[in-house]
Amino acid sequence: MIAIDGRADARFDRVVDAFGSAFDGRPDMGAALAVRVDGQPVVDVWAGVADAATGAPWREDTVSVVFSCTKGLMSILAARAVERGDLRYADPVVGLWPEFGVGGKQGTTVADLLAHRAGLSAPRVDLSEDDIVDWARVTEVLAGQEPLWTPGDEYGYHAITHGWLIGEVLRRRTGRSVGDLFRDEVAGPLGADAWIGLPAAVEPRVAPMRIGATLAAATEEMLRPEGGRSWPARAMTLGGALPAALVGDGIGFNSPRVRAAEIPGAGGVASARALAAIWSATVTPTDGVRLLGDEVREAATVPVSAGRPFFEAAPPWPRWGMGFQLDSEARRYLSPDGFGHDGAGGQVAFADPGRRIGFSFVTNLMEAGDDRGTRIVAALADALA
Repeated sequence: MIAIDGRADARFDRVVDAFGSAFDGRPDMGAALAVRVDGQPVVDVWAGVADAATGAPWREDTVSVVFSCTKGLMSILAARAVERGDLRYADPVVGLWPEFGVGGKQGTTVADLLAHRAGLSAPRVDLSEDDIVDWARVTEVLAGQEPLWTPGDEYGYHAITHGWLIGEVLRRRTGRSVGDLFRDEVAGPLGADAWIGLPAAVEPRVAPMRIGATLAAATEEMLRPEGGRSWPARAMTLGGALPAALVGDGIGFNSPRVRAAEIPGAGGVASARALAAIWSATVTPTDGVRLLGDEVREAATVPVSAGRPFFEAAPPWPRWGMGFQLDSEARRYLSPDGFGHDGAGGQVAFADPGRRIGFSFVTNLMEAGDDRGTRIVAALADALA
């Protein structure tokens, strides 16, 4: 039985048990779980191995890459800009980013960028690591590219490009980088250990990500000759800038250089405690902070993209609002009103407005199609019932 550190209210013992069960058969896994109810922490636990190479344990202050959970954080920033009147979801992108209006993209809206409808899910040119750590280079490529489908007509998951697209709109509107914007508007007010662009001083606290057996198999399938040329595969690798599993030994998001860059589609680094506080603050006052009002939250969580995507993918299919991943058969939250975003390898972070909950599970052992987070969410639903 794994030794679990931290604390939890007795009412949530079964949630902690489900967290402990996630370690079964995974002796080198590390993970953390945090839950807030009505703004108050009710579960804050961690366990396992942060670094399999050294045997270093997962500690209270360990942080890790949270991959596409970062898209949820960017969607919070966009919703805040809408709430204060700096942005509208219906705004044409060219109004803020004139260089974007080429190749049939003139009518693309901010909503299209957020809801994976921009037709820019992957670059047509091969990018390198040097490219993706250079904000101006990537946004120039995306602005000048002909879309893969007519923007607004279809949707397809913008696995990495999503963050640069909405991030450039926010940068041009506010005059600040997304890393600074996130620090000043979200993480800073909550005192949350979360970053888009990791400071060098925090690097020693990062748990390296490891590829589990199921993800290794899925990656091998993706890299078959016919799969490796596919646009969904290219959406993950950006033509070679990243490995198909997003990490490797010192490469991809296991590279300090990549973690230090602002890659807001997948490169956020955070603790479970931080993400739970952030999502809690979107639905209820949390440590004196409320990030979103009900009106903008409701507008941002209306389903926009769902069903069969433009590029063929096996069901179940997810649903998105204005960048927020919504409850669906592909990603179950506590209720149909839940919203947030999961991340590659097993990360899950979301809010539930009716129950006023913020939730986060993060792990450094990346698996494909596993149900660790889903089982913990189900245990939380049972505890609340």
